[in-house]
Amino acid sequence: MKKWLMVFMALALSACSSSEESKTWYQLPSSQLLTQSVASQGSRLLWVEQVAVPDYLAGNGVVYQTTDVQYVIANSNLWASPLDQQLRTTLVANLSNQLPGWVVASQPLGSDQDTLNVTVTGFHGRYDGHVIVSGEWLLNHQGQIIKRPFHVELAQQKDGYDEMVKMLAQAWGQEASAIAAEIKRLP
Repeated sequence: MKKWLMVFMALALSACSSSEESKTWYQLPSSQLLTQSVASQGSRLLWVEQVAVPDYLAGNGVVYQTTDVQYVIANSNLWASPLDQQLRTTLVANLSNQLPGWVVASQPLGSDQDTLNVTVTGFHGRYDGHVIVSGEWLLNHQGQIIKRPFHVELAQQKDGYDEMVKMLAQAWGQEASAIAAEIKRLP
């Protein structure tokens, strides 16, 4: 009888450990990735040089804030590709959609380009059901430097990492819209 109990315990423990090891990979959804045609004369150029994230966001794990001072980096809910790359790719796509007459790229475009650098300091879910996207961006427009902080906070409609990632993408899209609106006001 003890032998069967030991076999049952071993099977139960192995079943638990295998389910704990399953991983879920997340990619930020892009609303509309578009292929931009080659610039015609008179097009304005914007190089999204960098989207930087701090070390706690640079790993594979999706980040969740559990209290006002504690953060957890998930072991089983992971980014499918580096977060800074995902943020840069979706920012380029969103700005391309929202800035007609501009060529927006993640590579240098020439000597007449404007340059955008973004530092993301928060990109996580929070214990109260909200997601936080915060940081600052710096735009070099014809030698003029424009610097703006940002903080977007949205409430999740449902629980879970899927919903959290979708809401983070929505908040990032809202910030892209704010950046585009600022760029449209440039001379």
